[in-house]
Amino acid sequence: MTFKLPKQDINLKPFMTRPPDFNLKHVTMRTDKAFKCEIINIIELTSQEKLFHLKIIDPIEREIFSFRPGQFIMLEVPGFGEFPISISSSANNKEYIALCVRKAGRGTDILHRAKLGAKVGIRGPFGTSFPMEEMIGHNILLIAGGLGLAPLRAPIYWVNEHRDQYRDVSILYGTKDPASMLFTYQYEQWQKVNRIRLMTIVDRADENWTGRVGLITELFKEIEIDPLNTYAIVCGPPIMFKFVCNHLDSLGIPMNRMFVSLERRMHCGMGKCCRCMVGSTFTCVDGPVFDYWSVLNLKEAI
Repeated sequence: MTFKLPKQDINLKPFMTRPPDFNLKHVTMRTDKAFKCEIINIIELTSQEKLFHLKIIDPIEREIFSFRPGQFIMLEVPGFGEFPISISSSANNKEYIALCVRKAGRGTDILHRAKLGAKVGIRGPFGTSFPMEEMIGHNILLIAGGLGLAPLRAPIYWVNEHRDQYRDVSILYGTKDPASMLFTYQYEQWQKVNRIRLMTIVDRADENWTGRVGLITELFKEIEIDPLNTYAIVCGPPIMFKFVCNHLDSLGIPMNRMFVSLERRMHCGMGKCCRCMVGSTFTCVDGPVFDYWSVLNLKEAI
């Protein structure tokens, strides 16, 4: 009897002729591969969030590393463990990787104390991505709540860099209060340079806020939506998915054209710890990006 190698163990791609495509599930990823990085820039966005620019130290590894909008990495703070973070930079940027980190635990608290030049490690990228090619020629709604603008930033960059391939693009962004808004320094560029309509709203206004107040679904009253020619990407707290996606459904947008990220369920990134499981689905391996129809069939996913 002749022995045949399992199909998943055969890499049919030419070895090292181009950066590996981490989205091919039939190609086994080296999940133990760690890239050593240096923090080259830190931007304080709010009292709780900072944006870190990480540069992979080895120039060859820096060129090889690639990702797609919606994927995430495991960020290691030496001596304090690792945690999953969505990538917030352009997929075409080979100079650095941007990560928006909220101070929410021991590891993130230590990272927030880090200075320029500090060394960290990353593994990945992991997970599925937003189907940006599928959306070519259509209108796009990019909807974010709170910290959800961080993972949404990668598809925003993608749209900006391929702006002529898409029709009307709108960003709908809501936060608890004006002080919680992220990346405010980019709003003018998104609108004037990249021809993107940006609409913001807050739950509670302060004395300086002159914009809209209310739930994010209030913004839908101010835009015209062609339901059969529109895709939607929704990022934010899971409770927001039900209100936003159900509203999009009532407007006639098919559920398989709404995409959500369950990145808040991520833990180990490899389906080993089982903490991200919903039924028999590992959201870190089969996700974090799902269409809304699939999410409705995952009991207790949101």
